[in-house]
Amino acid sequence: MTGPPALLEIEGLTASYGPVRALHGVDLAVGEGQVVAVLGPNGAGKTTTLRAVCGMVRTGGRITFGGRDLTGLPTEKVVRLGIAHVPEGRGTFAGLTVAENLRLGGYGRREPAALRSDVESWYAVFPRLAERRGQAAGSLSGGEQQMLGIARALLSRPTLLLLDEPSLGLAPRVTRELFEVLARVKAEQGTSMLLVEQNATLALELADTAYVLEAGRTVLSGPAADVRADESVRRSYLGY
Repeated sequence: MTGPPALLEIEGLTASYGPVRALHGVDLAVGEGQVVAVLGPNGAGKTTTLRAVCGMVRTGGRITFGGRDLTGLPTEKVVRLGIAHVPEGRGTFAGLTVAENLRLGGYGRREPAALRSDVESWYAVFPRLAERRGQAAGSLSGGEQQMLGIARALLSRPTLLLLDEPSLGLAPRVTRELFEVLARVKAEQGTSMLLVEQNATLALELADTAYVLEAGRTVLSGPAADVRADESVRRSYLGY
C-alpha cells in the first residue's frame, strides 16, 4: 500500500504468553499522521499486537518505530520514544484524582506552563472532567474514565497513540463523542493512531487504513474504504 512514510512497521510479528503463542505472523504499518484500525474476532491477537509494540509481551519478528528497532526495549523506554497506550479498561489510577491522573500524563514534560495549558484545553474538550477534577478517578462513570484515559495519554504529546477498545461498555452517544474527539486530534494534532475497536463502523469511518486479524495472523489489509466494502468484512463486522 502506498501512503505517507511508515512511522510504525511490524513484520512477521510473533508473541507468546508462556508456552501459548498468540501471534503467528502479523504484518502491519502505520503511516505518519494516519489512523489504522485493527479488526478481528475475539482471540485474534489484536490486544496482543498493541502489547507487543509496548514491550509488554515476549515477541519475535520485527517492530520499528521511526526507524528504531523496538525489540527488547522495556515499556518505559518505548513510552519515552513517543508512544502512548490507552489499554482496554481505561488504565486510569482509580485512587488518584482526575487532576492527578492528568498531571501524571505529562510526567517527563519539561515546560510546566505548556503542560498546564494543555490540561486546561482538555478540560475544555471534556467539561465533565473539569467538573470532577477533584474526584477520584475510580468514582467516574465508564465514559468519563475513558475520556480521562485518552486525555492523560495525549498529555504526553505522543507521536503514536495506541487505543484498545475505547468504546467498550459505553453508551452509543458517549462512543460517538469520543470518536469525534479522536477525529479532531487526528486533524488538528496529526497524531498517528493504532486503533483496536469492536465498533467496526466507527473505526472504519475514522481510519485511513485497516487490517483484519484472524488466529494471530494478518488476513486482510487495505484502505479503510476498501476493507469496509469487502463482503466478508461486511458480513462479519458490519452486519449487512
